[in-house]
Amino acid sequence: MVRLILLGLLAGAFFSSTFILNEMMSTAGGHWFWSASLRYLFMWLIITAIILIQQGAASLKALMTVFWQHWRFWCVTGSIGFGLFYTGICYAADHVAGWVVAATFMFTVVTSLLVLMAFGQRFARRFIGYALLVFIGVVLVNVSEGIQAATVANTDIANVVPMADMLLYGALPALIAAFSYPIGNQLVWQVTHNSRAQPETTPQVDKTPSPNGTYDEPLISEAYDLPSSLNDATINSEGTDNQSQLTVTSLPSTLQAFIDRIPTIETTLLHNAFNKVWLMTLGSLPFWLLLGMIMRPEAPEISQLFNTLLVALLAGVAATTIFLYARGQAATSSEVAGVDATQASEVVFALIGGILLLDNSIPSTMGLVGIALIIIGLILFAKDG
Repeated sequence: MVRLILLGLLAGAFFSSTFILNEMMSTAGGHWFWSASLRYLFMWLIITAIILIQQGAASLKALMTVFWQHWRFWCVTGSIGFGLFYTGICYAADHVAGWVVAATFMFTVVTSLLVLMAFGQRFARRFIGYALLVFIGVVLVNVSEGIQAATVANTDIANVVPMADMLLYGALPALIAAFSYPIGNQLVWQVTHNSRAQPETTPQVDKTPSPNGTYDEPLISEAYDLPSSLNDATINSEGTDNQSQLTVTSLPSTLQAFIDRIPTIETTLLHNAFNKVWLMTLGSLPFWLLLGMIMRPEAPEISQLFNTLLVALLAGVAATTIFLYARGQAATSSEVAGVDATQASEVVFALIGGILLLDNSIPSTMGLVGIALIIIGLILFAKDG
């Protein structure tokens, strides 16, 4: 168990590099568009190489077939789940400290519940309490940062301009990112769920297992993913209270019509996390091209190219690989929960990295209390998930 926790913490440290390096590039004058778009270009190239090495050219060809058969779905999903998500993260890094972005983005555990509820699923009341803890923590972190910014700027604390700017340009983009990621994640999950719900037919694409023989790996990013059991319409009730089960309720006709339009893609290729990330990343490329034509930023410096490549390697590949390995080695549900809970360490690592590398100030007592509430809430989600 200790070994798995240490691996999870190592993954959390690598994930936190996103927030530290984004703030570093912003401080150096790099445009946020390049920090966002180049990360996914590099990630797509790196993951393409990984798939070729691990699964072979046949799997890559099959993935391309999956993409072109449903290109509209993958472009929409990639634009929301990766495009809007990382645009919000990088834009926020231009206006607030990296640890504040990380802490605010942990609100994704709450937005994940809202997204799943929109898809007709309901949860035990205790999860709402955990979500409230995270929400209060996020509010305290942002309020403390706004007050501290006003103090540092030698302005009257009653003057709400620094606070308003911080909330509008820092907290709001991070919250948009916190909504975008679980929406993209849920759309991909719904595709896999639709294929399971269909009677067995001849598959449209060759079914290729993941290289390690495992299936249904979670889609991992900097975001805290809710335990996978919360995405299942039915949960094994053995040894559990029936009231703690997730239930599915009837949906409004408009939302049901939208869900019905989500395609059914019958292939086990989608059971591999790297394959799903590859498809979503490819689908996000048109979003980045369009955003680039709108923003027209100056060409990036070599240092920004290098730092963006580092983010792709550390957060996009290394952290994902380590986290999925630790999760795969877990033998009991408590061990899985323990590994999941280590994602809360991203906030702490982002804070420490900002202090050591960027000379950020230590948060106020209010900010530290907010961080503690966020971490406690995430641990409770993992424990009871």
